Amino acid sequence: MEFTAGGRLEIRITPADVGKRVSVRRLGEDGAPGAKFTDTVGVLASWTDDVLVITRRTGESVHIPESSLVAGKVVPAAPARRRGVPAADFRELAGVTARAWQPVESERLGDWELRAAAGFTRRANSVLPLGGPGLPLDDALARVRDWYTARGLPAYVQTATGAAGTQEELCTGLEARGWEREVSAQVQVGGLAAVGDLDADVSRVALSRSVDEAWLRRYQRFGVPGPHVLKVLNSGPSVWFASLPGAEGAPAAIGRCVIDGRWAGFMAVEVDPEQRRQGLASAVMAALARRALDEGAAAAWLQVESDNAGGRALYAGMGFSVHHHYHHYRAP
Repeated sequence: MEFTAGGRLEIRITPADVGKRVSVRRLGEDGAPGAKFTDTVGVLASWTDDVLVITRRTGESVHIPESSLVAGKVVPAAPARRRGVPAADFRELAGVTARAWQPVESERLGDWELRAAAGFTRRANSVLPLGGPGLPLDDALARVRDWYTARGLPAYVQTATGAAGTQEELCTGLEARGWEREVSAQVQVGGLAAVGDLDADVSRVALSRSVDEAWLRRYQRFGVPGPHVLKVLNSGPSVWFASLPGAEGAPAAIGRCVIDGRWAGFMAVEVDPEQRRQGLASAVMAALARRALDEGAAAAWLQVESDNAGGRALYAGMGFSVHHHYHHYRAP
C-alpha cells in the first residue's frame, strides 16, 4: 500500500475524515525507533482525545494513538467486486434481509426499527438502524432499553460493517457506552444460477409453502414452537420450505428460502448431524434455488456466523462471497 509523496511518508487524513474509509500506518506497539510498521484499513469511526478508532470490515475496532501515526490516507469506499457476484448496496440488501425475517411487532424511532418476537432469534428481537433515530444517541438508547424491558427482553442493536453506508460509527458509539458485541455474522451474496446448477440429487427434496411439524422437529429440536415462531418463519414476500426425508419422523435436511424481486435468501439450512457431508445441504439449496429461478430471481444471499468455518467453506464452493458483516450489541 502506497503512502508516499515524493519519497516521504505523509499523513493525509484529519478528524474531518471521520466516516470515511482510510488506510493508516503506525509504529509498532512499543513505538521504538526502528520498530516495525502496522497497517490498518477500515472506517475512521472517531478521532477524539488524540486517539483514532478505526473499524475494520469484520467489525473489530482498532484504537490508534495519534502520536504513533506515520502515514494515512482516504481510500475507496469498498474493494472491487468479484466477477459473477451480484452488485448491491447495503441499504438494498438490508431491506431484503429484513423482509425475509420479520418480527411479530415493531415500532419506528426515526429511521430505526425496534423489533420483537417474544425472544425468537436476535434478528427478530433487535433494533435495525438504517439511518438516525431522530434523537441524541443516549436518549435513543434509553428509549430502546425501555421498549425491550417492557416486553421482558434484553435490548439488542443490530449493526453492520464492511460496506459503503454501514454503521461503523454507531458500533464505536455503542462500545463507548458499554454495549457488548455478542454475535457477528457474514451476509454473503452470489449468483443464484450457480446454486441451481449444483450437481446434487434433488429428487427426494419436497417443497412446500407452509412449515409442518416434521420440519420444525429438525429446526427446533427442543420444545413446542409457539405462534410467534410460526409467524416469523412464514414471513416474507414469497416463502418456500424444503424438506428431505429422514428417519424417526424428522427430515434428514431442511431449508427455507424467501424470494423478493431479484433476490433469493437462504435460511435455516440444517442437516441431521449423523448425515452430514453427504451433499444433503446442497440438494436442499439447489431445489430451492431452482424454484426461485422459476419465480424470476437471479441473485442469492445468505447469512452465516463468522465462526462457522464449515458453513463458510460450503458456501464459498457455491460461489458466495462476503458482502458485509453484521453484529448484535447487547445493552449493559
